[in-house]
Amino acid sequence: MNIDRIEFLAWMERLMGRLDMLGDNIDELQKKRNSIDGEELLDNQDLLQMLKISNRSLQRYRSIGKLPYYTISGKLYYKLSDVHQFIRESFNPPTTKLNANK
Repeated sequence: MNIDRIEFLAWMERLMGRLDMLGDNIDELQKKRNSIDGEELLDNQDLLQMLKISNRSLQRYRSIGKLPYYTISGKLYYKLSDVHQFIRESFNPPTTKLNANK
């Protein structure tokens, strides 16, 4: 069975379209799986990269109650809104020289 170049390219284009659709569906399912009450959940690795902190610092924030977390099937998760709140509470705006002189 021989197929010409145009027919082959058409098949490949349809195949790539289907793979793109499957990739989008997988991304959607992944987002739904990592959410609770419609809110995105982040795991330890996500948070370590986002905040650029060490594992020990993250553990300390959990221990002292600064960062709420949830354990699901033995894995730790953090609500995105809780992380944003933690960042807002931890943020100290830099003082300018103008404010320091007053």
